[in-house]
Amino acid sequence: MGLVEGVIMADRRKIPMISVVGASGAGKTTLMEKVVSQLRRRGIKVGTIKHDVHGFEMDRPGKDSWRHKKAGASVSMISSPKAIGMVMDVDHDHSPQELIPFFNGVDIILAEGYKHHPIPKIEVVRKGIHRELFCRDDPNLLAVVSDHDLALKVPCFSPDQVEEITEFLIDKLLVVEKRVEVG
Repeated sequence: MGLVEGVIMADRRKIPMISVVGASGAGKTTLMEKVVSQLRRRGIKVGTIKHDVHGFEMDRPGKDSWRHKKAGASVSMISSPKAIGMVMDVDHDHSPQELIPFFNGVDIILAEGYKHHPIPKIEVVRKGIHRELFCRDDPNLLAVVSDHDLALKVPCFSPDQVEEITEFLIDKLLVVEKRVEVG
């Protein structure tokens, strides 16, 4: 059975996706937090993916859903009035495109990682962490966020230009009619 067989599928429109890439400690997660917040304030529904090549454990040992999974369940889900969490066995490291069907009702997906996948990217580069770009020659590189000057053919933003980065993403990836400030 494939990953999404039997799962409620996201609507069939193309959900735009961008990946935030860079070295560990460069500020990818911080940038994503700020951009997600800005997009939400504009009424845009955001989904996120965190790629973890090392694997992860979502539940704590001893909790019921952890016990279900350890007992042999291929899929273990926890549901509450405010959230659903799911752990599913898979047979390979899924591309971000393969995960799109899980994102019902979102306007955009921001992924953290996937620097070698053919999707639009913003690379975060920080002095003292990793000065060279991983994606310098990647045709999918849309922009760079850096705390030092770089001579590039793509737009460069400083880490504090979150509103400008958000507007750049909206202009590049979304056809949005609902640019209304919320809350």
